Order: sequence, then structure tokens, then C-alpha cells
Amino acid sequence: MRDDVVKAAEILTRWGVVALPTETVYGLAADARNEFAVKKIFELKGRPSFNPLIVHVKNLQMAEEIGVFSPLVRRLADVFWPGPLTVVVPLQQGAGICSLVTAGRKTIALRAPQHPLMQMVLNLTGLALAAPSANVSGSISPTTADHVRNGLLGVDFIVDGGATMSGIESTIVQVQEGDQGLYVLRPGPVTVEALEAASGVKVEALGQDEAAPLAPGALSKHYAPRARVRLEALDVCEGEGVLGFGEEQVETGVPFFNLSPSKDLLEAAQQLYAGLHWLDEQGIEGIAVRPVPHTGIGVAINDRLRRAAAED
Repeated sequence: MRDDVVKAAEILTRWGVVALPTETVYGLAADARNEFAVKKIFELKGRPSFNPLIVHVKNLQMAEEIGVFSPLVRRLADVFWPGPLTVVVPLQQGAGICSLVTAGRKTIALRAPQHPLMQMVLNLTGLALAAPSANVSGSISPTTADHVRNGLLGVDFIVDGGATMSGIESTIVQVQEGDQGLYVLRPGPVTVEALEAASGVKVEALGQDEAAPLAPGALSKHYAPRARVRLEALDVCEGEGVLGFGEEQVETGVPFFNLSPSKDLLEAAQQLYAGLHWLDEQGIEGIAVRPVPHTGIGVAINDRLRRAAAED
């Protein structure tokens, strides 16, 4: 595995693009200061240029060379980094980050990932890595190397680190003016309850302008399989499979994927994209999604499902 990591690091320092695991999903990584490499990310994903990227750093020190950290943001980094929390902060003047990464905005989204392979790459290269999910823009995010291989062409190299741990993308937050509160721009593994406990301030959701989002995850149609998605489904229609939660097989012959037989929301989050990928591979017309509680990390699960079900 170390040979793969060394190869990935060499490719990244030569303006290449590499898919590698984080604890959330597989990312499509490139040097955030290299315009050629960053353009390749957008081209491979078919990603709109107005949609900014998250920059991955090895630690807080590297992050503060790129973004301006208030005392509250620094506190959040101390508690949750390395880990699945992204902070949106003002961009440091002269940081050298490619303008495509920030979509021309004066803010930047930063995260220090926990996954050991991603950390090894960050340490070997010394680079800040722009790394959105390693999939075609708008499609189901990848949580295994096979998801990347089957869904994205033209990647220079893929580091196979097995299935990811959290299974859904990082929580994204922005601090309110004067450190008086926090906005959640995208729910994720770090819950509102955890943020409030660590910060001591009120946490609110903040909608984003789809035409000029502050951070990824703002598009109404996202994380979507080919099959149509029907939410809060208590029945099964002809041509549908079932994305279950805490129940047994519903009917013989109906494609069925159980997110968590024990109704464990952490397990459900980990299995969400694997389940959507598997059901989509069955050639069904639709996916009936059983209700998932809207508490804790269930908020993030339902956010992804709602976007997967949105009309084009």
C-alpha cells in the first residue's frame, strides 16, 4: 500500500489527478495551487465552475497559511480535526490558491482529513489538495475504489483503501460575524449537537444560492442514481427496489438493500451510497426509500436522499 501512496504523491506533484480515500468518501485530488491540475478535476467530473472545492490540508498550521481563522474556528479545528468537518473562512491574501478552487470568492473551504492514506499523501507532497468526491458531478458519491473505477474515466491513479468509514461527505460550517454563532452549509457526520457542545454557540442551517454557493453541497439535484428516488415510501411500486432501514426483506424478487437492520444511524450513513450504487446496478426503474429518522446524523442522510430524489 505504501508503494501506491508514494506513486500517488509523485503524480500529484507532477500536476496529475488522483482518486484516494478519505474517511468520508473517495476524493479526486489535485494540487490546489496548480491551475492545470484543478481544471482537470472540473473536466473529469463535468463540474460547473461556479461550484467551489474543499481544500484538504494536513493540519491546522497549514490551514492557517491559506485561510483566516477566528478564535471560534480554531476551537472547532482543535476539537474535530483531523476529521469530517469543513470550515469556510476568509481566504488569506497571497495564499496562491487557484481561483477555480474558490469559484472566485474571497472565502475558502478547508478540512484536515483523518484517513491515514490521505494523511500520508498530504505529508509526502506537502501540498494543499483540492479534492471533491471522485465521481461525475451530481451522481452517487463513491465510497469504494470500485465505485470510482466504474463511474469516472481519465483518473491518473486510484489508491484503493477499502470502503470509507463515515460514508457521507463532511459537515460544512461557517462562523457568524463576531463568532456569535455557526451556520451549517451542509450537514454531515459532525452533528449540530456535537457542534453546539464544542463551540458553546447556537448552530443554524443556512441555505445557499445555487448560482453562487459558498461551499459544495448546495445544488438541489445531487448524489443521484439513474433510477428515480421516492422518499418516505411505505409501499413498493412495480419496477422499484427498496432502500430499507431496520426491516426484513419486503418481498421475494424485489431488490432490497438494508441500510441498518438494527436501525443504527451511523451504520446507515456508512452504507447509504453503497446501497444506492447497488440498487442502481440492478437495472430497476425506481428506488423506494423507507423513512429514516431526522435526528443526529439522520439529518445528513435525509439531506442526501432529498437531493437524490430532486427533479432535474
